[in-house]
Amino acid sequence: MDQNGLSVDTESIFDVQVKRLHAYKRQLLNVLHIMYLYNRIKEDSSFTMHPQTFIFGAKASPGYYYAKKIIKLIHSVANKVNHDPKTKDLIKVVFLENYRVSLAEEIIPAANVSEQISTASKEASGTGNMKFMMNGALTIGTLDGANVEMAERVGQENMFIFGLRSEQVLDYYSYGGYVASEYYHHDERIRQVVNQLVNGFFSDNDEPFDLIYDSLLTENDYYFVLRDFSAYVDAHEKINATYKHPKRMAKKKHTKYCALWLFLK
Repeated sequence: MDQNGLSVDTESIFDVQVKRLHAYKRQLLNVLHIMYLYNRIKEDSSFTMHPQTFIFGAKASPGYYYAKKIIKLIHSVANKVNHDPKTKDLIKVVFLENYRVSLAEEIIPAANVSEQISTASKEASGTGNMKFMMNGALTIGTLDGANVEMAERVGQENMFIFGLRSEQVLDYYSYGGYVASEYYHHDERIRQVVNQLVNGFFSDNDEPFDLIYDSLLTENDYYFVLRDFSAYVDAHEKINATYKHPKRMAKKKHTKYCALWLFLK
């Protein structure tokens, strides 16, 4: 990653989320998972994982302050994990500046995992999913947008589907019943990473991420980041397990590629 001045392990899993920065696209869920991995590597000496490089590419609207705070959080987490001797060989975080077509032409073919993790019911369609899949990336995502048609064609067993379905999200919006603080209080992993937003652990220059913290707890997590967190962690563990069995991974890639090719044809 020349423009970022980073050296990355080319044998690591290239996990890529490149799309416009918006709360419903849930780059936040991705970065909270990275924070969880960092904590686990630091605290659990028995924990092992295939090295993983998390690559973000996104632009935010000029006046979208919340999105800019997410970008700042990604950079702060990257600064922490990329320079920690205990974690830098297992996880790396890269934010691609000025994401554009010329960068997409390089990063899409290089991706091993495609992050398509928008809150179900929010993504209108999206063809980037298909571009990643046609270039060999395994998809982790919700049943939303183009993921729905892709899962029908390639089989859910060849994707890593997780989280709420559209009808469940719409029921929560219509009838209530979701209390984000319950997930915060009952899941130590969630409580730890959410607290780290405001206790200075991942902050540069003592700049806490109160706005993000409040969006999850005070404003009751409108995009269900905490609700889907555990399922997202589980899906990533399945990806790691798949990469430990090359034949299983190759079969998934071949099956989904052929099915999607026939679909697009």
